Amino acid sequence: MRYVVGAFDIGRSGSARVGGWRPRNSEELAFDGLCRIWTVGHYGADIRSGPALGGSAEVLTAGCCLGMQRELNEARDSAERGRWAHATQLPGSYLAVVRSGSTVRVAGDRAGTIAVYWVMDGNEVLWSTSALVLAAYTGGHIDVVRLLAALCLRGVDHLGPHSYFEGVYRVRPGHALVLEPGRQPRTEPVPRSVGPLTFAEGAEALAGHLTTGVVRRRALTRSISSDLSGGLDSGTITSLAAGNGPLLAVTYTDAHMAEEDDGIYARRVAADFPTTITHAQVNGATEGVHHFDELDDLSMLPVTDSPSLTLGLLGIKRAHLAPALGYGSGTHLTGRGGDDVLNAVPAMSIDLYRSGRRREALRRLAALARERRCSVHSVVAAARRTERTTYEQALASLSNDIKGAALEPQPGPAGSLAWCGTLPSAGWLTGDGHTALALLLEGQAVTSGPEPLPGALHERLYLERMGEEHGTYEQISRQLWGLPIHAPYLDNAVVDVCHAVPGWERSVPGDFKPLARAALTGTAPAYLLERRTKTPQTGSVYAGLRANATALQNVLAGSHLAETGLINAQLARRTLEDALRGAQAPLGALHALVAAELWLSTTPTSREQWWEQAPVAQRSPA
Repeated sequence: MRYVVGAFDIGRSGSARVGGWRPRNSEELAFDGLCRIWTVGHYGADIRSGPALGGSAEVLTAGCCLGMQRELNEARDSAERGRWAHATQLPGSYLAVVRSGSTVRVAGDRAGTIAVYWVMDGNEVLWSTSALVLAAYTGGHIDVVRLLAALCLRGVDHLGPHSYFEGVYRVRPGHALVLEPGRQPRTEPVPRSVGPLTFAEGAEALAGHLTTGVVRRRALTRSISSDLSGGLDSGTITSLAAGNGPLLAVTYTDAHMAEEDDGIYARRVAADFPTTITHAQVNGATEGVHHFDELDDLSMLPVTDSPSLTLGLLGIKRAHLAPALGYGSGTHLTGRGGDDVLNAVPAMSIDLYRSGRRREALRRLAALARERRCSVHSVVAAARRTERTTYEQALASLSNDIKGAALEPQPGPAGSLAWCGTLPSAGWLTGDGHTALALLLEGQAVTSGPEPLPGALHERLYLERMGEEHGTYEQISRQLWGLPIHAPYLDNAVVDVCHAVPGWERSVPGDFKPLARAALTGTAPAYLLERRTKTPQTGSVYAGLRANATALQNVLAGSHLAETGLINAQLARRTLEDALRGAQAPLGALHALVAAELWLSTTPTSREQWWEQAPVAQRSPA
């Protein structure tokens, strides 16, 4: 994996020593003060800096920081004046380390594609972009209850300040770890780059930041490639890239998706850029690939910091990215994150109601009911229940329901408007599983900060889940194929400007992603910006289940969650068998369970795998 590790001495004994250990195969970076920093798997432009040059501040970035050297130096100068957050607001998606005097702040990106974790070792704080590496150092085990919560709960920040490893703490996306001599580590919010924006202001800012994110990525490598699914998000990224030079656009389809109109849109976009787009069309049926391929030999699976749904797509992604590798691409662009920043969650109607615009909120709820073909009364009633309840009350109520095994799924709008609830996978819980999740929720109800608006909460959690998933996808692609995957929609600046526009303005009944259309008209084709349809993956997933039934049955037969007594493996296997017969089944829940079980089976946590003894410095003879 690619990661960064740092060590900071909060005592006053000098530079951190990390007990004589250092990350295996690491390179130590020059950084002043009490902080030592090592990188693994970062090369060339992956590491950028605004050096101190005799001043009291310096800036270091790791990942995809697209700031010019002048901008990095300006960020350093801002830190000298107390504006440390400037270093987190440059184009791109990256880790930022900012020193101001003797204080060091460490921040990942807004979406959580690059996260920050930390542990204490005596007077030293060890931090890293990998929770797994810190767990290996401290001997921390996987926290299966938080993993179970991710599998079974929605609308719940199942990690909060924790991670998937016991004793390893997480810095929530949008926050920074603050390290100072003589003080315990703490976190603080990273100020956003912009305040509230009108729709027009947001569209103008989005056009600039998204274009910058794509164009500057082009400058990082001679050859670039992109997804071109035919949808709005990948299509706009491809159009921006093609408007500034040649690239390879890759469209993946299969026997089920071929019946949809994605391919038509993808070919039309490619035809609009005949001199810059080379269009590669990959047919999964011809390539013989399916969902859940390549899961027979667990020793061959890549290592990720958290469970990744991409493990269920290895064969598909290998075929999908093969043309990009043949093209010599150094960067592959994707439209991931577009749904999370351009669209809005249904619960935003409740936020609108609380803002005082009650009639408009009720009209939107009625439109939601018509769209989902259900009773307007039931939708409005669900929204009013949520509006009259605090988040803490909702968590406590869900805890009581789970404790009493009173799990009534809320499909459709009722579920999407509630503060929190359960996912279909909660039907596999044992009594011990119910108890474990109920206790976790009780703790959340006591310790979680106030969440005044349900729409804002859901938006944040969905964004962080996408950020985590994209981060593991990139880890997998780099390990297996050596190809970096970039998602410009998840850049800090793009997230900030989109979320600065109220969600109810980004999502309008009867319209689809109007912010994208306002920002990119004239850049992306009009027919793409007007598209309303989205291709389902259901048929492809069922086909993959049938093609890889034996491997999936073996994964569930050796269920680690069942061994801990938290889920009933027989019930989960019965759900899989129903799906194999073609019956309606919770495909997303099955996919997530398989990813969790594979991660539990393959995550290496021995210290020696990730750390090595640092050589003792030799003293010169007198």
